[in-house]
Amino acid sequence: MGRVHRLCREAITAAVEPLGLTQSRWTAMIHINHLPDGATQQQLAHSLGIEMPSLTRTVKQLEQQQLIIRRVDIEDKRSRRIYFTDQGKQLLTTLTVLITDIKQQLYAGLSTEQLDVMAYGLVQMEENARRCLTLLNQEK
Repeated sequence: MGRVHRLCREAITAAVEPLGLTQSRWTAMIHINHLPDGATQQQLAHSLGIEMPSLTRTVKQLEQQQLIIRRVDIEDKRSRRIYFTDQGKQLLTTLTVLITDIKQQLYAGLSTEQLDVMAYGLVQMEENARRCLTLLNQEK
């Protein structure tokens, strides 16, 4: 699973490279898009499954490319909220189209039923892993 995931991620990274996006940047953009508007950097780090220091550089790069803007949270001055700029929204649209195209290529030769079974299996494995981690953490 890990090998297939890496190869699929590499295919997307190669496809979006002309947009000036690295793997960490396009991944962050996709996650920002799936979070509520104005999500915090902490929420983004959690969504990506990485620590804040690892995320900070990527967020700064997206901001330098004028794809996102960070604003201090009105309620918690220590926290920054992330918003797409108009330029970022336009690039996100192009990014989404490219990723959709790559996914169609990656899914070639697989029926809808096969994809559904695979998706169900992966969701079940994720639930099992979360349950396993919960039990292991309770034992500590």
